[in-house]
Amino acid sequence: MVTLDFAVSKVLECAKAAMPTETVPLWNSLGRILAVDITSDINMPPFNKSAVDGYACRKDDLEYSLKVIEVIPAGQMPQKEVESGTCSKIMTGAPVPLGADCVIMVEEVEEVGNETIHFTGKFKKSNIAKFAEDVKIGDMVLGKGTLIEPQHIAILAAVGINQVVVAQQPKVSILITGDELVEVDAKPVNSQIRNSNGHQLYAQVVRAGAIPNYGGIVDDTEEATRNAISNALAQSDVVVLTGGVSMGDFDFVPNVLKSLDVDIKFQTIAVQPGKPTLFGVKGNKFVFGLPGNPVSSLFQFDLLVRTAILAMMGANKPSKSIVKIPLASDFSRKRSERLALAPAKFNSKGEVDFLDYHGSAHIFSLAQAQAMIIIPVGVNSLSKGDLVDVRPL
Repeated sequence: MVTLDFAVSKVLECAKAAMPTETVPLWNSLGRILAVDITSDINMPPFNKSAVDGYACRKDDLEYSLKVIEVIPAGQMPQKEVESGTCSKIMTGAPVPLGADCVIMVEEVEEVGNETIHFTGKFKKSNIAKFAEDVKIGDMVLGKGTLIEPQHIAILAAVGINQVVVAQQPKVSILITGDELVEVDAKPVNSQIRNSNGHQLYAQVVRAGAIPNYGGIVDDTEEATRNAISNALAQSDVVVLTGGVSMGDFDFVPNVLKSLDVDIKFQTIAVQPGKPTLFGVKGNKFVFGLPGNPVSSLFQFDLLVRTAILAMMGANKPSKSIVKIPLASDFSRKRSERLALAPAKFNSKGEVDFLDYHGSAHIFSLAQAQAMIIIPVGVNSLSKGDLVDVRPL
């Protein structure tokens, strides 16, 4: 049995950036991993730019009335130089004319005559965005490995990147084991239950930025398990299974993987829930055997499989950050020999609280889950206000 930290580090060690690159339109780059550094082809701002609607003038003239010599809309160059006793009416984003060293806001100006204004405010700042103060030509604006978010789309557009070089998305096969399972369009009878894991994992694969391939429910026989895994390895970069990785009479996955020359790096983790979690490697392909209970599979996918997918695409932050947040209520547990993960939600006070949770099969505890609280080994109780480790889902 390995620790969760060891499991994460082993996955990161194996799943280094291995995906080839491709070029996609800027419109389609959201959620992809940038495969090259991006530098600016322009200076920004490209000129001294007004940050407000107002009047461009000289700071030394602010105690006097000023004659307005022109109006400068955004998108047009000034035609006249500001000299002593004059100013130019200017719009936000327009180039500041020569001679002006500040822009006074229109709200702090009164008209005192024909095309003449007087400053009524108190000078605080120039209200001028200086030439190239944001970015200079050749500056790196986004680094390789960036997970592209909407704000990055704006930056790419600003520097003229219409086609974006990104890592290809890994193909992820999803296999579900268990003869007790039926698909969602069937009503369970006797000892049957609906297959929720397959759809949950499909959604997690999509959200992780990979391409899912749902392989369905696999019969609980060694031959069916071997055929399903073999086919999935041939078609995909990552294979994710749920169930069949524990110690039961019908848990064939570990032996099948060994027979297919998959190098199993670990098979159990000292964590609750998620102890029977397996990770194996075959060449540049990866296999994850997750527990069959839905809370376990959700958590372990988020901790390990998502990390592997992002690492394969070269993401510079493949793992989510853990933050410390005050606990909203007291907590206790009877046994503490394993690291514990518990579904949690945030409240309006900036605290985190445990959800009602009956164990790893309690799928409905996830309805309001926003994060997992991480309870260290040896900790049996926590008090309201204690800072606890929290990882967002």
